[in-house]
Amino acid sequence: MNEELQALQDKIVVMLRTVYDPEIPVNIYDLGMIYDVDIDEENNVAIEMTFTSPSCPAADYILMDVQLKVESIPEVNKVDLNLTFDPPWDRSMMSEEALLELGMM
Repeated sequence: MNEELQALQDKIVVMLRTVYDPEIPVNIYDLGMIYDVDIDEENNVAIEMTFTSPSCPAADYILMDVQLKVESIPEVNKVDLNLTFDPPWDRSMMSEEALLELGMM
């Protein structure tokens, strides 16, 4: 990955760390809900993500928050979100910071 793409990737991760599930006091990135962030040569961003549960009551809110926040980065052209449940989320996907925050370590 070249320097420009890496810088944009870093900005996207910073922005994703500002998105929270209202029921869990940890951001969705550290929860492991972001499976992939792909940036093409035109700075279109494709994000593959999941929820902790397929029946997440805050799903619409979280998706809208991700969309708006990543689109707010000036270098980003377009954002496509791909919601998947394969593989299903489990706590092994959480960062050490998330596990500590939730008292699971």
